[in-house]
Order: sequence, then structure tokens, then C-alpha cells
Amino acid sequence: MDRIATSDAVAARSDASTVRQDSTIAIALFVAFAAALVMLFPFPPILDYANHYARIWLLSGGIGEQPFPEIYAVDWNRTFTNVGIDLLALWLGPLVGADRLARVLLFLAIVLPPLGAIGLHRALFGGRHYWQIAMLSLAWCATMVGGFINFQIGLGMALFFACIDLRLQGGNPAWIFAWRLAAALLLTVMHIFSLGFYIAIVCGLEFSWRIDILRSKAGLARLTGRLAPAISACALPPLALYLRTAALPDGGGSGLGLAWNDGLILILINLVSAITTYVPLVDVVLILPLIFICTRAARAGDMQVHAGLAVTACGLLLLSCISPRHALGTGWISWRFPIMTALVAMAMVCPFANLRRRQALSLALIVNLAVFGRAGWIGWNSWLAQKDVAAVEAVLKKLPAGAAVLPLGHEPEAVSSLVHSNRHFAWGLDTFRHLPTLAVPLSHAFVPTLFTAKGKQPLSVLAPWSEIAVPEGNLVSIGVLSCPAMMRQYEGFTPYLSDWRRRFDFILVANADIPDRYVGSSMPAGLTLVEDAGFAKLYAVDKIMPAEPLSIPAGCARAS
Repeated sequence: MDRIATSDAVAARSDASTVRQDSTIAIALFVAFAAALVMLFPFPPILDYANHYARIWLLSGGIGEQPFPEIYAVDWNRTFTNVGIDLLALWLGPLVGADRLARVLLFLAIVLPPLGAIGLHRALFGGRHYWQIAMLSLAWCATMVGGFINFQIGLGMALFFACIDLRLQGGNPAWIFAWRLAAALLLTVMHIFSLGFYIAIVCGLEFSWRIDILRSKAGLARLTGRLAPAISACALPPLALYLRTAALPDGGGSGLGLAWNDGLILILINLVSAITTYVPLVDVVLILPLIFICTRAARAGDMQVHAGLAVTACGLLLLSCISPRHALGTGWISWRFPIMTALVAMAMVCPFANLRRRQALSLALIVNLAVFGRAGWIGWNSWLAQKDVAAVEAVLKKLPAGAAVLPLGHEPEAVSSLVHSNRHFAWGLDTFRHLPTLAVPLSHAFVPTLFTAKGKQPLSVLAPWSEIAVPEGNLVSIGVLSCPAMMRQYEGFTPYLSDWRRRFDFILVANADIPDRYVGSSMPAGLTLVEDAGFAKLYAVDKIMPAEPLSIPAGCARAS
């Protein structure tokens, strides 16, 4: 391959005085650390994970246990993408168990994207450069802490498939076309965005190492001749599946439902989602050493770059800025592109490839401190979260099978406390929102917010339970029960709150050890406290409406 040339000074240094860099041990230690986290902390502070866990449990055989045959049904015609973990739950869940499978999938979601980037970097640049350790920092980002398990696994698959694609380049066109068909099919089933990521990488790899391919008509013609069949092969599987599907994501019939990052500040916040975990300041501090390495290498002229992937990274960066935040019933679309951009950007460069011993040791020290410092930060928040998980599990033990549980929460005044840093991530979003869905596997109870969206999940809710279920849901403040204005505000997307006293048997309140910003800890009359575990409280609902009129707390005025 014809790589971008390095400076004369760097080329002169590429001799016997340089040391061989080897990132293998650090990568192995990181993978072992990630595995330990998954083993030690079954429900880490990852937003969607508990909800995915409940669905995995149902698809692994739990749906056959009472009372779920009367509540849920499985219909694979509901979607053709975003079902990778669902299919694995159906095929492997009964063999290995839902809990073990869910942990393996969580582990893969953490490690596959950075390992895929490392694999691509080794295929491009050769060697085991210390820069590859730096890529492990991208194991945690907003989409990972958000619990986008299919998406994360799909990113890793796309990067590993790109490594295979790179090896096949220049070979038999028929074999390459067939390979890309197969890869596109697997990625489409896992997550449609991972297919787009794969296409972007393949286009960058076909572009080649140097930008001067654009300077000749013959070079452009050859590039077009390679890109056309590549894109065609990748487009055929999703098109075929789309033509056969019965449903697409539509946000409950609300049309496109577009929401944009319509401002410079919102765009910048969206861009840093590639590194965002629980406290932005900590994330920035731990990523600065890696930025420092790149800037120093660029100034020293010791930076090799793959031009084609640089073009890909620029395209993904543009999409990060212009893509909608929400569309077609799918949230945080714009989150997906910054992590793609970061993975490609780190895989396309090789800073400080040739160093003398002391310089190499300094580089290794800086990279390892940054990466394992970030891993330790994640471990600390996972450890903090286990007290909250234990509280939820404690109250769930009081639930009878077949009960209908209404999940609510305390909305705090502020979310900046390091004492509870695990409870919130990107822009104040809660990580505990879906913990109440553990009532499904742990208590055989019904929760209205289990993921059952058409076009995204194969699980559906049967009547009459469907009347008090939503395909996706948030954790609403307890103030909704006492504040009529808040009830009117939420009734459009939480219809299960209508006539809640008749429809639900229990109320599970999360984040209960911090006062709600609207009503403190006050609950309406007709509720009996069954269990108080600190972070979680469980109330039994009196089906008879209290005789006294509803008392509206003064804090309700803030919700108007």
C-alpha cells in the first residue's frame, strides 16, 4: 500500500535505535477488566440495559411462564432490523440462560467497538502500536451508557468486517460481492446504523491511502468502479428485508417526529457524546492526554494518516452536526455519529510509530493512565449503582406474581452530586429509568414501559394489557399523581396514567432517597407503603378513590 509519507526526521529515526511497541498486554488487561465489571455488577448504571434484560429473559423462555402467555406475544414480522440480541435470546437463551447471555451481550457491547478499531488499525499500519491502547477509551460513550446494545455490538461487527474487506480487496470481484452481501445482511439484522457505518468504512478503504486519486480522471473512474458494486452489495439485503417487513418505526403513528440540535451549543454537546459518561468534566480530563498525544505528533510530523478514512471521518462528522436528534420514534439518532467518527478517526492515524525507548515508555505511560483511569471511573460508578439495584430488588420481593406495577420516580432539583454520579449521564438523563422493568423477570409482574416498539422489537403486548402499555417510556415524576397540570402534560405519551388507581396494583418509586423537585416525598391519599429500601419504595394502591378532595401541593405550580 502507498501510505502518506512521514517527515524526513521521522524516517531517519526509523532504525535500530527505535523500540518495538506492543499494546497486547494492556489490551488483554482492559478486556479482563471489562469482563470483571460485567461479572461483578449484573445491572450497571446503563440506561436501557435493564429493559433489554427483561426482554431477553422473556424471549429466552420466560414468556411461557405465568402470567406472561396472557400478556405478551412474539411476532417477528414486526421488524427486520435492531433484532440481533432478540434472535440470540431466542436461539441461545434457553441453552445458556438469560442472565448469562445478557451479560455476554453487555460485555460485547463494551469491548467490540474499540477492539474492532484496533483490528482495523493493525491491518492498516501493521504492528501493535501503543496508540491502539488509546482506542480502548471509546469503549464507554453516550451510546454505551445509554444502553444501545444492538448498536454498540453492530459498530464492532462493522469494524471487524471492514478488516476482512480490506484483506479481500484486489481479489476476485465475485467473492468480494458475495462477502459484502453476507456482511450487510448480518449488520442489517443487528442494527441498521451499523450497516451504514460499514458502508462508510468500506468506501474510505476503497478510496485508498492518498488523496491524489482525485486528481486524475482515470483514478476517479477506477474509484467509482469500485464503490458502485460495494454500495450495491450492501444495499440489497436491507432493501429486500424492507420490502418484506410489515412495520417500520413510526413513534406510534406520529409521523417523522423530527427534533433537531438546532444551535451551536447543542451541536457541540452532541459531538462530545463520543466520550460522555457520567460527569462531563471527568470525561474531558481523562481524554485530554490522548488529544495531547495527537497534537504533539502532528507538530513533530510523526503522524501517518489514511486519506480515505479521513474522508470517511469528515463525512461522519458532518452527519454528527446535521442529523436529527429524534425521528421515526427513535431517540438520540445524532448520538450515533460522533462515536462512529471517533472510532474511524482513531483507527485512521498512527502517531509516534517510531520512538526510542524513553519516548516509547512515556507514551505508554500516558496512554495507559488515561485509559485505565477512565476504566476505573466507570468501575467506581458501577459499584455505586449496586446499592440502588439492591434497593429495587428488595422492594420487588414484595410483589405478587401477576401484579400491575406503575413505575415513577423522584425528579431531583439538581444532578451534579458526585455522591450519586452513577444516577445520571449525558445532559442529566437518568440511568435508573428502566430498573423497574426488572419486575418482569424477578417478580413475574407487569410494567407498562417494556420495549415493544413496532419496527424495533419483536415483542408485543396483548389486550387488555396493551391499554396500559407504551412501546417506550420514561420515568415520570411522582408529582404527576398530585398535579393536574402535570398529568395533562404527560397524558399524550403516558396514557397508562389515566385512571391509574383502577389500573395498577402497586407503585414503584425510584430515586426515592432524594426529594422530588415538585412535591418532595408526598404521595396522594389511598396509597400504603409496603417497603422502603431507600432508593426504591413500593406502595400498594387502594382501588377505592379517597373521599377527601385531592390536595394539590404548592410545588405543582412549578410544573405548569
